[in-house]
Amino acid sequence: MRFQSLQQLKELCESERVTMAELMITEQMHESAQPRAAIVKQMSDYYQVMKEAVHKGIHEPVKSRSGLTGGDAKRVHDYMSGGASSLDEAACRALAYALSVSEVNASMGRIIATPTAGSCGIIPGVFVSSQQRFGWSDEHMVNGLFTAGAIGYVIANSSFVSGAEGGCQAEVGSAIGMAAGALTELRGGSPEQALHAVGLALKNCLGLICDPVAGLVEIPCIVRNGFGAVTALAAADMALAGVRSVIPSDEVIGVMLQVGRAMPSQYRETAQGGLAQTPTGQKLAKQWSSPEGEQEG
Repeated sequence: MRFQSLQQLKELCESERVTMAELMITEQMHESAQPRAAIVKQMSDYYQVMKEAVHKGIHEPVKSRSGLTGGDAKRVHDYMSGGASSLDEAACRALAYALSVSEVNASMGRIIATPTAGSCGIIPGVFVSSQQRFGWSDEHMVNGLFTAGAIGYVIANSSFVSGAEGGCQAEVGSAIGMAAGALTELRGGSPEQALHAVGLALKNCLGLICDPVAGLVEIPCIVRNGFGAVTALAAADMALAGVRSVIPSDEVIGVMLQVGRAMPSQYRETAQGGLAQTPTGQKLAKQWSSPEGEQEG
């Protein structure tokens, strides 16, 4: 790729007068030696999988293999329909959709890792809910996925996106940043505004640990996807309103790397710390690891 930082990505977009999505498509064509149509078709197929996962968790509530989670997406969606939510409909829908995809993942359903399976609900939650709100075409959303991909490429190569390496800030945090930056561009924001959205989003996630109960991508992973989708919406709104990330987004990514390296191993997907080691967390882990628990699950 011709860019290794978000600043370089922004400067290329400005000098060539293209969006981040268009630049990423061009870079993908060069890297893969594939024609544009093939690259766009593949991303379009990914988006269809995302929409299917959103629909499944809402309209066909699924239960995880462990039996510990499932059905919360529909609960939130039904609650929203009753008009009692403190969030507006757009945010509540994004929340429900993100939960939906994460629950499909926990039930061994088909999802797209964006950038990981543990954070798979955030981008679909933000994208599908925004598409419904603004009436955007699938083609427009696919362009947004290329934008998210460009942002994720920088984060992955400058820091990490794995919870085992950097905690949940690396998984959920990266997905929030990708979704926030992409949504900013989808809504007509400039590359500079998109970068501010990424920085604002990531700053709010620094230090977030990865502490899966029983080692499963369920508790607290699923609800963090729901909260993450709402955070991405807020970061995009702040950037579009003119709020700036005083610390440049590339520097925020650098801090995420430093924090992740300093994070004790028990807070990096080992299920040896945090919520996983609470009395209830340990009880659930023992239940799941027992033959009876596995059979029930």
